[in-house]
Amino acid sequence: MMIINKQKNKGPAPYRRHRSSDSGFVMLFAVTIASILLSIALGVAQVALKELKFSTSARDTNNAFFAADTGIEAALFRDKPPSNYPPPETDGAEQTYPEIFPNLSGPNGSCAIVKITKTNVLDSSDIETAVVSKGYNVGDASCASTNTNRIERELKLNY
Repeated sequence: MMIINKQKNKGPAPYRRHRSSDSGFVMLFAVTIASILLSIALGVAQVALKELKFSTSARDTNNAFFAADTGIEAALFRDKPPSNYPPPETDGAEQTYPEIFPNLSGPNGSCAIVKITKTNVLDSSDIETAVVSKGYNVGDASCASTNTNRIERELKLNY
């Protein structure tokens, strides 16, 4: 005859914790990798933001330059005979004509402020003309603006 020993079920086996010096390595490794990836992402974002600002600045500079150029061309066209800017009558006298060319590229777009100065040269029948055109990338009907990104370009012409 055989005797079978029955033992009572004592529940699940107890969890044994191993005390080791490597207990926080995985967490430290994960935090280090996350920090490296975050710093790379921030570096790429910073470069992209600088490139965006540079390209916007280049576009605004272009608009201001072409506004100044348009102002000079308009003044030259208006100075063709019969001129809208008559010279002064007396020798050595100077006459200034201010002009504003708003909305060159649509509402609140680029504009130009042009100053035409006619000078009657002393003891001569010659007339000197100086045209100064200041172009802006933004401006209202009077070519005024409080925009912090407003850019001015100036062209001068003497003949």
